[in-house]
Amino acid sequence: MAKPTKTTADYDPEVLDLFDAYIHGAIERRDFINKAGIMALGGLTAASILDGLAPDYVQAMEVPEADPRIEFAYLTYPSPDNWQGYLVKPANATKPAPGVLVIHENRGRNPYIEDVTRRLAIEGFVAISPDALTSFGGWTSDDEGRVQQRTLDGEAMMANWIAAFNYLKSHPDCSGKVGAVGFCYGGGVVNLLATRLPDLGAGVPFYGRQAPLEDVSKIKSPLLMQNGELDERILASQPAYEEALKKAGVDFEAHIYPGARHGFHNNSTPRYDDASAKLAWERTIAFFKHHLK
Repeated sequence: MAKPTKTTADYDPEVLDLFDAYIHGAIERRDFINKAGIMALGGLTAASILDGLAPDYVQAMEVPEADPRIEFAYLTYPSPDNWQGYLVKPANATKPAPGVLVIHENRGRNPYIEDVTRRLAIEGFVAISPDALTSFGGWTSDDEGRVQQRTLDGEAMMANWIAAFNYLKSHPDCSGKVGAVGFCYGGGVVNLLATRLPDLGAGVPFYGRQAPLEDVSKIKSPLLMQNGELDERILASQPAYEEALKKAGVDFEAHIYPGARHGFHNNSTPRYDDASAKLAWERTIAFFKHHLK
């Protein structure tokens, strides 16, 4: 995968924890600036730290839209709020392919998520990534997207994600077997979808919030959970979740990647961990190919 110029080694761990709090809405931008300014070293300012941690989507692109192996379309699919979707499929396919629903982070469908959707297509899947920010005109920036997405109703969004699953499942280019992969907020949605969609073929939540323990018995789909060792916020609830999954007899795998932080798969930011991301993606593709065949 393409790598960002800087890595987590270039930043104080406390600054990275502060950044995680900022991007998840626990603190405001001014709070990050004020607190990071106290920890800034080597001539850096808090503003320059924030700029350095911002994504570089151009450098991170793995599969360009002009790649001859894929075909794509932006469309509006049948859903309660007429969400817009980005549908990508293998070019010149001779038969229907398994489907994968791609669920974005807490900021709308940004270029990284669209690239992930294309990466799935070159692996032989027909994939769709909806944009929860459709009512705002779609994703424009991560900073604006985080603010906008926080104003949306969680259950209303779930209804649109479920509609995307059903749309993909019945799509003529799809075999009818559909899985879901999500990142951050999207990982939490994958866990929730598993409790609500008995026909979900497979779920891969990347560093996502766990489903309510009282609903775990409803899960019928296999899960592949991908988390970073340093993601304390997510890992705090993981042991209880895994214990509930075991008691419910759910088929699952859980991987913790040494030294990796929240967001380690996103290769547009310094939090990207190359070795962990590559291994996690290999496992993701193998998991989908096995369970969606």
